[in-house]
Amino acid sequence: MPKPTIVPGLPSRDQILRFISESDQPAGKREIARAFGLKGNEKIRLKALLKDMADEGLIDGGPGRAFHKMGGVPKVTVLRIVDIDGDNVIAVPENWVAEGVPPPRLRVMERGRRQSALGIGDRILARTEEAGKGHVAHPLKKLAKGEEQLLGVVHKEGDKLWLKPVDRRERYDLPISDVGDADVGDLVLAEKAGRPPRITARVTDRLGDPFAPRSFSLIAIHKFGIPDVFSDAVLEGAEASAQQALGEGREDLRHLPIVAIDPADARDHDDAIWAAPDEDPKNAGGWQAIVAIADVSYYVRPGTPLDREARKRGNSVYFPDRVVPMLPEILSAEVCSLGEGADRAALACHLTIDAKGDIIAFRFTRALVRIAAVIAYEDAQARYDAGGDAVLAPLWGCWAALQAARDKREPLELDLPEQRVMLDEKGRIASVAPRERLDAHRLVEDYMIAANVAAAKALEKKQAPVMYRIHETPSREKLTALKEYLATFDVPLALGQVIRPKTFNHILDLIEDRIERPEIMTQVLRTQMQAVYSPNNIGHFGLALGSYAHFTSPIRRYADLLVHRALVGAYKLSPAADATKLGSEDAARMQDLGEQISQAERRAMQAERETIDRYVAAYLSTRVGELVETRITGVQSFGFFATVEGLGGDGLVPVSTLGAERFHHDEPSRSLIGEESGERYTIGQRITLRLVEANVASGALRFELPEGANHMPSHRTVRRDGRRDGARVAGRRGRPGNIRHQGRR
Repeated sequence: MPKPTIVPGLPSRDQILRFISESDQPAGKREIARAFGLKGNEKIRLKALLKDMADEGLIDGGPGRAFHKMGGVPKVTVLRIVDIDGDNVIAVPENWVAEGVPPPRLRVMERGRRQSALGIGDRILARTEEAGKGHVAHPLKKLAKGEEQLLGVVHKEGDKLWLKPVDRRERYDLPISDVGDADVGDLVLAEKAGRPPRITARVTDRLGDPFAPRSFSLIAIHKFGIPDVFSDAVLEGAEASAQQALGEGREDLRHLPIVAIDPADARDHDDAIWAAPDEDPKNAGGWQAIVAIADVSYYVRPGTPLDREARKRGNSVYFPDRVVPMLPEILSAEVCSLGEGADRAALACHLTIDAKGDIIAFRFTRALVRIAAVIAYEDAQARYDAGGDAVLAPLWGCWAALQAARDKREPLELDLPEQRVMLDEKGRIASVAPRERLDAHRLVEDYMIAANVAAAKALEKKQAPVMYRIHETPSREKLTALKEYLATFDVPLALGQVIRPKTFNHILDLIEDRIERPEIMTQVLRTQMQAVYSPNNIGHFGLALGSYAHFTSPIRRYADLLVHRALVGAYKLSPAADATKLGSEDAARMQDLGEQISQAERRAMQAERETIDRYVAAYLSTRVGELVETRITGVQSFGFFATVEGLGGDGLVPVSTLGAERFHHDEPSRSLIGEESGERYTIGQRITLRLVEANVASGALRFELPEGANHMPSHRTVRRDGRRDGARVAGRRGRPGNIRHQGRR
């Protein structure tokens, strides 16, 4: 390209445009002044001229205060990868402000690479140059993903586009400075830009229809910041790890009919079980059992990018329409998963169980297994009930002993239904119903508990680090609140005794035939503390166990992977024991790791719960205006919450809609009570309500009494502040700068 022609003196607009276009380096004010030999006042006049040209839309600023022609591409700029077609990687400028001019598509030239290391959505700093009628880009540096991403819906007000955030904590709508390829009504990801008070939103990703069922999990993923994209380094590490041989020196268990019993829609298979009567006459009536767990520690080595990503995620997150796995699919759903008929690496827990169900011996080996069958819970139950199943009958026989030991220690028995969302082939909600609880579920659960206890005790025996699963005794404050609540049902709870799980079981036995049983069971659950991970053992209150760890789900929980590594190191389990054991650095910071993965677990639980709420709201959105049967699940001074029977999803009934009289909040009985009529709305009460709103984006429901919110007489009592009871107060919508206030939703 020829050098630009330079004429000394203050350049004209055309001269500046030609210089910028023809320069083979980024051209800022300093470069322009030097090229035209400007000094003193001429530099000041140049600055004013460049500002005028920018205001006129002739030039635009780029990185490092360099300029380029408006509608052109800066010499060095930030690009975003938008398409990969075979070997062709296409990017567009991240910031494009030329109105009416579509952003140019640049071919990214990666020197010396047969396969691109870039993925769609990646950001790069690149040097650009013209090539024919277009441009190409030469990557200089891969950049981090944009910070402060917002999830929201694009809407239009007047001639302006605004972003309405989905997260209720975001109190403001933001004006959109760059909508990209999104349309009004689209669910989008956006980044904040500018400085207060002129904050705008720049759309980075179009996610589609916010009311489409498959958008519900996306909302939760982005709201809670759940990592859902694996980097190239992690994927490459997983691919390489998956190619490893299973390793010599494994115990060969392929001759045993080990089976995996899982949900029909399971995406991975961590565990499988086998049992047979113990032939040792010293253990008459006892059993030998094996709990085989995917040997994830063999494939995910400490300190690798794969390991760091798994630690960051903490666990897999399960939604009705997708799973966000802790490990890449080639491991989580293929190589590590204990699928039927395939040779798989396993960490086997061998249990010797006596006739009373007590574990009298255990050992751990690295094994080779071939799963005889993967059976859905419902099918396993049906096969056992039909009788004569040579594989399942011993499993049930051994379970009878484990169940006897469980009954003896009396763990907390809260059999609360789990909601199951069923989708049709188009991803729409087909049904929302409680998940059936079978003996097959309880059987697998008791085998897993036995293996988890054995893992904890095995590590204690070697004085090795243990990542315990701990569950504290309920706090005094929670117990006092439960005592006051139970008193309203004439159910006693003595706080002078030592509180054990059987204390709560006794309460539930007392109310076995009462209509309030589900509500009281819910309150007993709310009294319990949150189970967490910690290297400091205080036992597991709910399970009535002194030592308990999570060992049985390393595909989907990082805590289990840590326990596997500790066992490998403590018992020198080959193959590759030294390379796959728990490292000294991790052993020293188990407390921090426990807190980190406990937080990730809580994040996943919140995301899963909110997604179910959105599905329920979508399912009910066609029934707005109808009467529905509900149950009151929470009472506050501002109103009460109710859930639709058989479906779930909480909705608010504001106290202002309950009538003209005052209602006061009685905390001990969890009730709202009318001061004149004595009308009561109390937790657990079944009540018919009218559904008036089902907000799909937030998952919130709103109800009112069947007679509606306008049933209240107009002669309401006037309060001292001049407002009538029950009247709504219109909030003033502020507009600081160009940000529109949403109020608290």
